[in-house]
Amino acid sequence: MTEIKMPDLRLGVLLVVSGPSGSGKTTLCRRLCRDGEAVFSVSCTTRPPRVGEVNGRDYFFLDEETFMARVEKGEFFEWARVHGNLYGTLKSYVTELLLRGEDVMLDIDVQGAAQVRECEDEVIQRCLADVFILPPSVEELDRRLTGRGSESAERHALRMENAVHEMAHWKSYRHALVSGAHEEDYVRFGALLVAERMRVSRYLGV
Repeated sequence: MTEIKMPDLRLGVLLVVSGPSGSGKTTLCRRLCRDGEAVFSVSCTTRPPRVGEVNGRDYFFLDEETFMARVEKGEFFEWARVHGNLYGTLKSYVTELLLRGEDVMLDIDVQGAAQVRECEDEVIQRCLADVFILPPSVEELDRRLTGRGSESAERHALRMENAVHEMAHWKSYRHALVSGAHEEDYVRFGALLVAERMRVSRYLGV
């Protein structure tokens, strides 16, 4: 009888999730992680910790000199300056989780997702899966953002303009989820992660 090598320990899934504000992206990511199906990637930042935030749990808090030194060494997947502070995702932190078989959720914008896709690290390329969360229509997105009722008309218009610009990038992703009912979205989102776990390329030794 031919000996068959059965699947061994698998690599984790690096699930990169993007989508405009109002698409339901953040809610889906938080719920999947809260249910223990994945872990959120912890980013680095140079902004001061807020009350209650813990280093290593909410962010890795670095001073700007240390952050930029790590940028120069190529240690980040992606990084950006936002409102005067630096934010970035460390390759080593994510890779360590993936090698342990942990599924990692990375909730980032389209520019950050493009930088992750460009990473040439073999582990990252084997683990990467990306999905763009789309609203059912621009009109529905406008309704959802208007329903929040927490911003001026000018701010709302800017958010809509940014959202439409971001949505133009959805075809760059391997997967797209058009949002509808919350529970149905969550089932489909979870099913995507389950399917990605079963890829043969995820198993070590393949």
